[in-house]
Amino acid sequence: MVTLTVLYGMPDDPAAFEAYYANHHMPLVARIPGMGRREAARAVGTPDGKDAAYYRTFTAWFDSREDLEAAFATSEGRVVAADVPNFATGGATMFVSEVDSA
Repeated sequence: MVTLTVLYGMPDDPAAFEAYYANHHMPLVARIPGMGRREAARAVGTPDGKDAAYYRTFTAWFDSREDLEAAFATSEGRVVAADVPNFATGGATMFVSEVDSA
């Protein structure tokens, strides 16, 4: 099992980010084939009350690295990847992780 994690930096206009993210980007994400569980979260701060380093996070689960790569090679996956610069004015850091068994 692997995850794709996206860390969004603070956008220039948080309200515009939220509107676009909810109404345009996430419906596109829902069309990506082979994606399992997914979570989107908005940062509210650090445990000691400071501002978080990122504005929002997104995590998607795939059965394997190959499944993730195949999903993003589809037209749906390419559309999602190309859409990120349309709203992520604070930047987006993405990485893939292998999930450890507990």
